Amino acid sequence: MLVAVSGTELGGKKEIIDLVIKNHEFKKVDTEALGSHEETLDYVTRNFKDDHVMELNSLELLNTLEKRPFFVHFSVDSSASLKVKRWEQVHQENIDTIDDLFLKLDKVDFQADAIQLREKANIKLKIMGADLELSNKRLEKALEQLLESLQIKKNPFENVPPLRPDWDTYFMKLATLAASRSNCMKRKVGCVIVRDHRVIATGYNGTPRHLTNCFNGGCRRCNNGDSKNLSTCLCLHAEENALLEAGRDRVGVKATLYCDTCPCLTCSVKIVQTGIKEVVYSQTYRMDEESFKVLTSAGINVRQFNFTPEPRIVIV
Repeated sequence: MLVAVSGTELGGKKEIIDLVIKNHEFKKVDTEALGSHEETLDYVTRNFKDDHVMELNSLELLNTLEKRPFFVHFSVDSSASLKVKRWEQVHQENIDTIDDLFLKLDKVDFQADAIQLREKANIKLKIMGADLELSNKRLEKALEQLLESLQIKKNPFENVPPLRPDWDTYFMKLATLAASRSNCMKRKVGCVIVRDHRVIATGYNGTPRHLTNCFNGGCRRCNNGDSKNLSTCLCLHAEENALLEAGRDRVGVKATLYCDTCPCLTCSVKIVQTGIKEVVYSQTYRMDEESFKVLTSAGINVRQFNFTPEPRIVIV
């Protein structure tokens, strides 16, 4: 694994790199000695089985390295109090005014490339507080937990790339992506039906084809903010759209339905009828208990799964 660390000036980059080397036996990549971005890329690629850490200050270098599956980008920022104490610790002097320090920091941190670089991080660490020693201890613990979660080894012969999603995460992300196409005024819901790890159909909620989109006034119930009278709603649910797209024949046997919201009672009945064998959802819904009864009575396995949102923000 290659951990590249970007961040604000005095934000904690040095502390992260030092801790990763000291506690986790990572090797530091000397980008200055290697020279060009291509040479850095060649070096880390040849040594991909080793754990490396490096400081990342170039958006161009990030664009070069992020192609590799073993690459993880951390960014770090700290409270103003900690930045002041780090300045005094490094320079062994007090600053004349706070304004002087922040003017110096802003010249580095608030350049367009520097902002884009930090914002593209996979994991963003935010170090809070005013006690430098205590914050370093919290950072040490947070890094231990992070690296443990990233270094997943299913067996001694298979190293899984640190950011590669498992199947549940992958399909739930697809359901969330489908939800982004929703045209319903009330909420965005997405659904994916899979069998043998292959997508059969996707769906999202909203008014039927050829009717005015819900967010353009196509559903009177949704546009009036009515939480009752569900029978008057013109919007198809995400699960309904996916099931209509697939049909019973394409659903086949042992299919799994992923939905970012627990199916309602009406959708649950249709799920049973089409032969789905498992339902995986992320967010709860007000009719969960009734839906569970229908689904489980039909022998369908129901489970909740919550994946970690990206980018991952870690408060230290």
